[in-house]
Amino acid sequence: MGAVKVVALGDAHLGRSYLSPTEGGVNVRELDFEHSFEAAVETALAEEPDVLVWLGDIFDHPRPTFRTFRLVQRALAGIADLGVPTVVITGNHDTPRLPGTESPYATLADTFGHRIHFAFRMRYERIELPGLVVHAVPQMHSVEDTMDALDHAADQRSLDRSNLLLAHPLVRVPAVQPRYADINEIEVDDAMLRSDLTLLGHYHVHTEIRSGVWYAGSTDTFTFADEPGRAKGVLVLDTDSGACRHVALGGQRPLVTLPTVAAQGLSPAEVSALVMERAASVPAGAVARLFVDGVDPEAYRLLDLAAVQDAAAAALHLKLQPDFVDAAGPVDDLADLASMPARWEGYVGDQDLTGFDHQRISRLGREYLVRAVEDSG
Repeated sequence: MGAVKVVALGDAHLGRSYLSPTEGGVNVRELDFEHSFEAAVETALAEEPDVLVWLGDIFDHPRPTFRTFRLVQRALAGIADLGVPTVVITGNHDTPRLPGTESPYATLADTFGHRIHFAFRMRYERIELPGLVVHAVPQMHSVEDTMDALDHAADQRSLDRSNLLLAHPLVRVPAVQPRYADINEIEVDDAMLRSDLTLLGHYHVHTEIRSGVWYAGSTDTFTFADEPGRAKGVLVLDTDSGACRHVALGGQRPLVTLPTVAAQGLSPAEVSALVMERAASVPAGAVARLFVDGVDPEAYRLLDLAAVQDAAAAALHLKLQPDFVDAAGPVDDLADLASMPARWEGYVGDQDLTGFDHQRISRLGREYLVRAVEDSG
């Protein structure tokens, strides 16, 4: 049984758009994910793989924009031209929620299906390649369907070639710590992954579940929950030895947690001075957060938020995360009316508004709040 070099690319979530800055009319974070995806494809091909696999959630949603679809189409065209055997499965984000709804992968399969294998029809597919049998389990509509597909994959294992299982579930093991609820998420037990080797999408941090089972991780860091200190990249697997290595991507936008402001017992002026100092230290272009612990609600209300953002002008985005002492209400309850327009922009900037006109929502909300302030005077 000869060795097969498999290179795996995990969650790219192309089309995800959040935070407000734009460049050339496109959300900056959306561009970040595009650049990381292109770098991941380039890095994967530089490894000269015998087989290339995409592990789901290449798209952030099942109805990608033309811009996003074209980016993936170009990448697949380059892969197909090189003749690299490729298998693509779907994930929980890029699988349609309703039965009968067409998948974006259907069009890609129409174009590249004679050279690239697409598993998107919500059923198990067995793909025979030289020296390797790939068992593809795309995203399903239910846990029961997923379990049935995994059982089918186990039953179809080859006796004379290496078996590689591809799937996109959340595996219930201590090494995998979900940090947020996700849409259409399918959870399975580790015992259901029965194959010589298994590569998984969905979890954004590269993780070895056990011998022979790995999460590839995402191609970029989306939120602080994705452990910004852990590198993003692609996986390279040798099917003969079972050795798997992670190839990190460079040049990605940093997500930075600034040193916490311990505010308990400080005056409003002292809190303001420390917050301003931290804000001014944000690395250029970074997405940053600053915890303000034990802060008095009144001291926080007196912060000049516009001045804080000006101090952090080098950053792409800075979010303050206060922890109030002796306060039952959230921060929004502490805002006076005059500060609401600026706070609205900060709120909208943190939202995922994929499919909506982000700038228009921000502008209309601010104009409405400004009128409300003026009318109340």
